[in-house]
Amino acid sequence: MAVPAEPALDPLKETRRPDDPPCDVYLTGTVFLDIIFTGLDSAPVRGTESWARGMGSSPGGVANMATALARLGLHTSLAAAFGDDHYGEYCWDALEQGEGIDLSKSHRVPGWHSPVTVSMAYEGERTMVSHGHEAPLPEDVTDPAPGCPPRARAAVASLGPGRREEWVAHAARRGTRVFADVGWDDTERWDLAALPDLDHCEAFLPNAEEAMRYTRTDCPRAAARALAEKVPLAVVTLGAEGAYAVDGATGETASVPAIAVQALDPTGAGDVFVAGFITGTLADWPLADRLAFAGLTAALSVQEFGGSLSAPGWAEVAAWWQQVNAYEEQDPGALRRYAFLEELLPSTSRAWPLRRAVPTIGFGRSG
Repeated sequence: MAVPAEPALDPLKETRRPDDPPCDVYLTGTVFLDIIFTGLDSAPVRGTESWARGMGSSPGGVANMATALARLGLHTSLAAAFGDDHYGEYCWDALEQGEGIDLSKSHRVPGWHSPVTVSMAYEGERTMVSHGHEAPLPEDVTDPAPGCPPRARAAVASLGPGRREEWVAHAARRGTRVFADVGWDDTERWDLAALPDLDHCEAFLPNAEEAMRYTRTDCPRAAARALAEKVPLAVVTLGAEGAYAVDGATGETASVPAIAVQALDPTGAGDVFVAGFITGTLADWPLADRLAFAGLTAALSVQEFGGSLSAPGWAEVAAWWQQVNAYEEQDPGALRRYAFLEELLPSTSRAWPLRRAVPTIGFGRSG
């Protein structure tokens, strides 16, 4: 089982109202067991055996973002299928018991083995190999993502070409703020019209390559401006250059540079970025602060193993803030960019970094 996360502070405390739904964010998708190898000097060579200097395991897939949201203090509901094998049991316990994620919309599937991803990190990138089969639906379940998801302040939709998920429109009609990410378009058409659920989304958060392909532009910032004509808020992640956002309603733009870190494993960094941005949006922070916080949480996550258990909580953010303030030659301007954290962070922090994703599924209990 995962190391239980520390009690999180509530970043939405000032915006909560008595009639708010109990769920802050709803997600649905596939949970993988992720096995991560790090410390490889180069890509594995055909016909040879490679030894990795580091290894971690953790729930992956949609669990990355669910964990990141829960770690930041948001009440998170996840609808997913879990196998009844040891991998599935581990992932369920890690998410429900370790992270406090609501799995009441999830279900267990007898006899179905959990999807698995092996990720190999080297040269600042990663290569992944996945295996799994679509989960059969139990007799009493007609839709893997409930057609009537719980009332929530926000939801995350993973868009795909030609795929429409009825729950997205339903949630938007009930006042849920829908944030969308997108994967690589294997059809190579890159047609925004093929993403019908985008019409119901408040924010769209592709990476630079995806944004430019969808908008037929050669500049990420131009792509963001073009996307802002299709969706109220466009956020484009720029990798080592940070992120750029355009508010289509007000015309406001914001650009925040990335934080330079020693990356161990980039798995799930994009999911952690989205979680940080949603947190800041629901807390009504200014656009630039939302971008800065999202980038910070993503930067902290890549210094640890895995996509879910590497997601930082407030204690890790506080430890980072204390650390950078202790540097004698710190850039005052860079510090000011994150000064909004002062009023949010807990007064104490745990040792940083903290290893949460261990190299094995679990240890036997003795005694």
